[in-house]
Amino acid sequence: MPVMAIAMLLGLGDSSSALAQVQATLPVVQSAISTPLTQPIFPAKIFTLPPKPAALPLAALVDAQASGPSLDEQAKCLATAVYFESMGESLEGQLAVAQVVINRADSGRYPTSWCGVVKQKAQFSFVRAGRFPRIDTGCLAWRKAQAIARIAAGKMAEVLPSDVLWYHADYVAPSWGRRLARVEKIGAHIFYRA
Repeated sequence: MPVMAIAMLLGLGDSSSALAQVQATLPVVQSAISTPLTQPIFPAKIFTLPPKPAALPLAALVDAQASGPSLDEQAKCLATAVYFESMGESLEGQLAVAQVVINRADSGRYPTSWCGVVKQKAQFSFVRAGRFPRIDTGCLAWRKAQAIARIAAGKMAEVLPSDVLWYHADYVAPSWGRRLARVEKIGAHIFYRA
């Protein structure tokens, strides 16, 4: 390395006194500079993140969330939609229904609350005049619906992209389904995006 470059590197400037200072210490500086770095200064292990824990299967998440805290009003609306729209479906199908409700509320195209989405006129067939039918709160289906609502709300698992806003049962063929892009069929429901 040229002497002038060493002087500049050491912040001594390019004056003759700086050059003399560098030349006096040149053997030490040259040996430090010429020593090859064969090992990284910081071992790679310092910067290695721990492995991400494997995601629990949805069934294990449902079991873990089945006896969680009481649901607030919005989460109850979400669980109610899951209960009435997808009771008897696979857990993935139930989660997909919950995700559509959440996606709609986040989309800017529908009411911004989960209750607003579920109670919106003519959107969910189980809703009558903005009211829900009675729920058998002691049954397994309600416990699962509550667990699915907790999982969906906490984004602990996902089965659909966030732009999926519509679905219908596979035994009906609404005219709006032809205008949308089909994403996936999960159980008895077909899911769509614009």
